[in-house]
Formats: sequence, structure tokens, C-alpha cells
Amino acid sequence: MSGKKIIQAAAILGALAVGIGAFGAHGLKASLMASGRLETFETAVKYHFYHSLALFLIGILSLIKPTWKTLSSSSVLMILGILIFSGSLYVLSLSGITWLGAITPLGGIAFILAWLSVFWAAFKDSNSSDL
Repeated sequence: MSGKKIIQAAAILGALAVGIGAFGAHGLKASLMASGRLETFETAVKYHFYHSLALFLIGILSLIKPTWKTLSSSSVLMILGILIFSGSLYVLSLSGITWLGAITPLGGIAFILAWLSVFWAAFKDSNSSDL
């Protein structure tokens, strides 16, 4: 995935994080509080937004360091993490389908692998004295 496409994905995912967060805070707050799922929903939004920002930075880094090919894998893993981790928590919060909680850690694993992939990209290029 090119740096430009990573940045575009980050922009869309970031916009969705803001929109979903605002909708949850204003349109769904009463029902989320009634179901006891407000904190779960807020966790989903936080991780969604944090990793959208991380994805944006990966996109910038991939434009600066196009030889760091592992960044493409990292971006895919970030997107999968958002979809699986935050997505499962959104659906769980809104539907009450509790078995989705078993899927959520898979998204967390994708996030961890994405961060480790960024580390690996930089590590592989450790012979270089620049960024």
C-alpha cells in the first residue's frame, strides 16, 4: 500500500472515528448508559481514533522512507485492528451480542503486530544514519 493510500485510509477512518464518537456521545448516550455499554463504546472510539492517527503517521513515514516496505504490512494490520477491535466493540455495545467480546482480542493482536511491524521496518534500516 502506498503512502498516499495509507494517508487516505487514515483520513477516512479518522473521520469515521469522530462521527461515530459524536453519534455515541449525543445520539446513543442514553441507550448506551441504560445497557451499561457506554464505557465499552468509548473504548472502541478511543482505540479507533488513536490507531487512525498512527495509520496517518505510518503513511507519512512511508512517503519519507519508501524503502521501509514493512510499513505497508503495518498499515494493513492497523486497519484490520480497527475493524476487528473497535468494530466488534461497536457491535457489542449496540446489539448486546456478547460473544463478539471473544473476537475483540484478535483486533488487539493486529494492533500489536502493526506496531511491531513499524519497529521491524526501522530496525531493518538501522544501518542508515538518517530517519
